[in-house]
Amino acid sequence: MKNVDIVSLTDFIASNKKASNYLIIKRIKDIIRYLGPAFIVSVAYIDPGNFATNISGGAVFNYSLIWVILWSNIMAIFLQYLSAKLGIATGKNLSEMCGLVFSKTTNILLWIVSEIAAIATTMAEFLGGALGIYLLFKIPLTIAGIITGIVTFCITYLQKFGQRIIEVIIEVLIGVICVAYAFEMFLAKPDWLEVGLHTLVPSIANGDALFIAVGMLGATVMPHVIFLHSQLVQKRNYKLNLNQKRHHLRMEKIDIVIAMNIAFIVNAAMVIVSAAVFFKEGVIVNSIEDAHRSLEPLLGSFSSMAFAVALLSSGFSSSAVGTMAGETVMDGFINIKFPIYLKRLVTIIPSVALIFMGVNPMKALIMSQVALSFALPFAIIPMLLITSKKEYMGDFANKLTTTIVGWAISLFIISLNAILLYTTFKAVM
Repeated sequence: MKNVDIVSLTDFIASNKKASNYLIIKRIKDIIRYLGPAFIVSVAYIDPGNFATNISGGAVFNYSLIWVILWSNIMAIFLQYLSAKLGIATGKNLSEMCGLVFSKTTNILLWIVSEIAAIATTMAEFLGGALGIYLLFKIPLTIAGIITGIVTFCITYLQKFGQRIIEVIIEVLIGVICVAYAFEMFLAKPDWLEVGLHTLVPSIANGDALFIAVGMLGATVMPHVIFLHSQLVQKRNYKLNLNQKRHHLRMEKIDIVIAMNIAFIVNAAMVIVSAAVFFKEGVIVNSIEDAHRSLEPLLGSFSSMAFAVALLSSGFSSSAVGTMAGETVMDGFINIKFPIYLKRLVTIIPSVALIFMGVNPMKALIMSQVALSFALPFAIIPMLLITSKKEYMGDFANKLTTTIVGWAISLFIISLNAILLYTTFKAVM
């Protein structure tokens, strides 16, 4: 009898183990099925603008600004969650909801600022892609800019065959960037104690550090993808009931946390490598080309190649995302149906023109990120106003705590921008 009981117990444990394994596999498959929208969005958080601000931050201020990336990433996770929640709850993107909620005058203002933000970021991303081609293949920057435009157009054209194709392409390009910077960190051998200290302890040395810090914030928390994320989740949101929407939002939380933390690691790696190599060796970095050129004698030719490949991957993927965001903003706010190629050209042409004008890429990249920081409240505040109202969000309306945190983030960003304006004008006067 005892033997029978033991056998029965063994069978019971084995069957439970199989059931448990089945549930785990099912859960993982479910998560993988929902991964994608946040990965597309996360590309904007590791675009060429991040290269410029993070390299400048590390080269001039050592590891001292890593904390900015950490807190910017926490804010980014929060804001992208609200954007995704808005899309899932309402079945519309943020710009479409603004069109329904706000006056025509307000919507025109929001559209102008948001479109400028989309163009500014696409300029930065085009410059990065063109620079990556130039550094790898020594093709003139103007020709490289045209190639970047063509590649961007081709990537966005693939949307015709479904969003999942774009998601896979973006995920592969993010993987390339991660591998490249993992290799850079291995070669750079940073001081991990200093890295840990400056990740957790905030410090701003002077006005120049504040300028770079605001640039990092603008490069890490991006207004155009706040609009885009609410659109991307629509592809998995067909006529869902309340419980299905809740499940979708839970899965999207996981998507956001994974994607945004990968972006955080890459951004931190940029600052860490720059500090460990350029600051340590006293190398002055005035341009992306300087950074690329200086890596070879300090870390070897493979290091400079990895840097260029990462920049190229970042430029191509983020240019496509910036163009998609520009389309979303235009469709939602002004509700005029332009041909799709025309909507894409609105963001692509100014970017290519900037390259032909011979503007200093490093300065243009940093200034574009500061401009994005100024545009942030025009995306965050409408989103907070809409997601806090039960009449629009139903059971998904923000709780009081969420609303308070959201407004605190908005006030923090606006205050930083005001301080930056004051210090900039004071220096000029």
